[in-house]
Amino acid sequence: MTIQIDGMSCAGCVGRVENALKTLPGIDLATVNFATRSARIKLGTASPSEVSNALAQAGYPAQQSQAELDVTGLTCASCVGRAEAALHAAPGVLNARVNLATRRAQVTYLAGATSPDDLARTLTEAGYASEPISGETESDSDRNQDEITQSRRAAIIAAVLTLPVFLIEMGGHLIPSLHDVIHHSIGMTTSWALQFVLITLVLLWPGRVFYQKGLPALLRGAPEMNSLVALGTLAAWGYSSVALFAPGVLPAGATAVYFEAAGVIVTLVLVGRWMEARARGQTGAAIQHLIGLQPDTVRVLRDGKPESIPLKSVQVGDVIETRPGERIAVDGEVIEGTSHIDESMITGEPMPVAKGPGQPVIGGTTNTSGVLRIRAAAVGQATMLARIVEMVQEAQGARLPIQAVADRVVGIFVPVVMVIAAITVLIWLLFGPQPTLSHALVAGVAVLIIACPCAMGLATPTSIMVGTGRAAELGVLFRRGEALERLAGASVVAFDKTGTLTEGQPRVVDVTLATGIDRNEVLRLAAAVEAQSEHPLARAIESAAEGLTVPRAIHVQAHAGHGITADVDGHAMIIGNRKMIADHGIDITELDTPASGMASKGQTLVFVSIDGKIAAVIGVSDTVKPTSARAIAALHQAGLHTVMITGDSAAAANVIAQDLGIDDVIAEVLPEGKRDAIRALRADHGPVAFVGDGINDAPALAEADIGIAVGTGTDIAIEAADVVLISGDLGGAVTARHVSERTMLNIRQNLFWAFAYNAALIPVAAGVLYPISGLLLSPMLAAGAMAMSSVFVVSNALRLRGLKAPLRDGEAP
Repeated sequence: MTIQIDGMSCAGCVGRVENALKTLPGIDLATVNFATRSARIKLGTASPSEVSNALAQAGYPAQQSQAELDVTGLTCASCVGRAEAALHAAPGVLNARVNLATRRAQVTYLAGATSPDDLARTLTEAGYASEPISGETESDSDRNQDEITQSRRAAIIAAVLTLPVFLIEMGGHLIPSLHDVIHHSIGMTTSWALQFVLITLVLLWPGRVFYQKGLPALLRGAPEMNSLVALGTLAAWGYSSVALFAPGVLPAGATAVYFEAAGVIVTLVLVGRWMEARARGQTGAAIQHLIGLQPDTVRVLRDGKPESIPLKSVQVGDVIETRPGERIAVDGEVIEGTSHIDESMITGEPMPVAKGPGQPVIGGTTNTSGVLRIRAAAVGQATMLARIVEMVQEAQGARLPIQAVADRVVGIFVPVVMVIAAITVLIWLLFGPQPTLSHALVAGVAVLIIACPCAMGLATPTSIMVGTGRAAELGVLFRRGEALERLAGASVVAFDKTGTLTEGQPRVVDVTLATGIDRNEVLRLAAAVEAQSEHPLARAIESAAEGLTVPRAIHVQAHAGHGITADVDGHAMIIGNRKMIADHGIDITELDTPASGMASKGQTLVFVSIDGKIAAVIGVSDTVKPTSARAIAALHQAGLHTVMITGDSAAAANVIAQDLGIDDVIAEVLPEGKRDAIRALRADHGPVAFVGDGINDAPALAEADIGIAVGTGTDIAIEAADVVLISGDLGGAVTARHVSERTMLNIRQNLFWAFAYNAALIPVAAGVLYPISGLLLSPMLAAGAMAMSSVFVVSNALRLRGLKAPLRDGEAP
């Protein structure tokens, strides 16, 4: 294979790359081309992963690419295993994951070694028709609808053809007089011939899929669910055909037909697939809802006049007019008009948000009142809505660690079932009552049919799809599906302070005045001075004076790190910290005591002097978010240990921690210190989830077992995280854990049902109850039970669509 290599800058690099490859055990040939930055490799026993690791260690990493494939023909968990095995055997493939619920494959491979088209061809040759997914690929909803339509048509045709056979054969058993009528009118031979014709049509027409896929898989030594159905129905049909056309071959008393069993098995399995397709189509409803939030057309201003154009034609910088009741098309900034925006479909927050000029808006949200003109800032795949959809789709394709157990069982399940079926037939032939051959056939076919591993394959991916989709609707994005499982197992939740527990913006929380001083006058004059400052505390004082008439300051002089002086309306103003005031010889005795009390609460003190006399001390603090206290209480109720990790002062951190009821505080740490704190917490308490929003939180988010980024924070923090809270509301952390726990519980329920169902019913199908009760499970009942097991698993997963946000909707966390 040929692979692309990064990092080669000279001819000397070629030798080092070749040496790294040739010294790797199992490489038969390796030549490196500096001009094309590629290497030609002949793999012996070495794997592509070993090649990639060797090149990375040498400092010349191999380029990696990813492909997503649309796969048809997947019917059970063993199909997934076969498809993944085929992909892993392809040249240069590093990792391959096939999702039964989404019918998609995600493949990571060495760039140059293969291509998406080649990978699709590999899957197709393995029996699973595939094609690369691109922007023009049929949508998920269309594909689901096609699958539902085709499965419904096949089930109806099978049912129509099978019903007469079922009524003739089973009706004769239930109503003896009907059996006599058939015997004396058309005769049993003619009746059996009619059954042969109808059931042969069933097997060759709607049921042919089982033989097209199952028999080749059997011949390749890789049997799967279709193989079980094919063997069972062919056994019943073949035995019945011999009884019809060559009855002398069979032992005396064993001449009977089971055409109805073959037809009913095929019909019930097809009906089950139809019901499963309908239910599975609902698992992706959240994604389709998100995609449908954007309008198809928008009004863009052209020469000052609105003109309707397709959404895909909108470009960055276009001005879009949005009227009340319409959805905002793209991410942008309001340049004209005021309104309230319903952002609940993106952030999960129910209350509309006021928007005016200069404020950002999100594509997919709803304009509820005034007309807005918005300048487009992000379009197409760059919008937040597109990123959300991409994140959810990536999470839905995840393979959780819990699924590894199911995968190992499924890998050997079908061959073991075939062996059990063969042993069952042998035991009935040796020890069963007369007619032994008929009893052996019924028991063997029942074992083959009832042991279908469909439910095992659907147990995990369907729950992941519904859980992550519902989480997105509640304003929580699981960027990595694995976080679903890890978050449910966390024992500690650690928080950054600024911007996470708090608003991240300093606000005036206390103003203590000297005798005879008016509060509004102090704020008015102080705001005039601070308007000339770039300090964050200046913005807090300006906000506190909102609504007052603020004059213009002159003779402004900043004193770095201490404060600022100016003249305002004929008054000499000095504003700054305690040292600034003391350096100017101003007595602060009158306000010293209240100032110390404010400082003990973690407030930053700003002293204001007017005309050489102390006028006020202003306390500025970063206020706690409204939902922080409730979120901490909910996490405590769930039995979690809470910790604040911050670079802020211990005094300020302890005040907030005490107010919120946080268990421990780790303060005055650098970004590396936050990472070390996470490691220490993990050693003491177990798995740690960390919630943060800033650039300095990225190391801690990456180090934590589960990194949860506040969506209003920086892109760096979001990229380092496993989970994103879109709204910035800390209640989202409680929602994320709630969804995680409920989803994992749902997965365990599904896996238990799938395993327990097979463990319990395979012995029953084999006839273990026959010596006790005379009960022998009919293959038709086995087919019905097998079909319903998959429907049960998907339906159970769909219950996750009803999850609610605990702090907002009152559901217990």
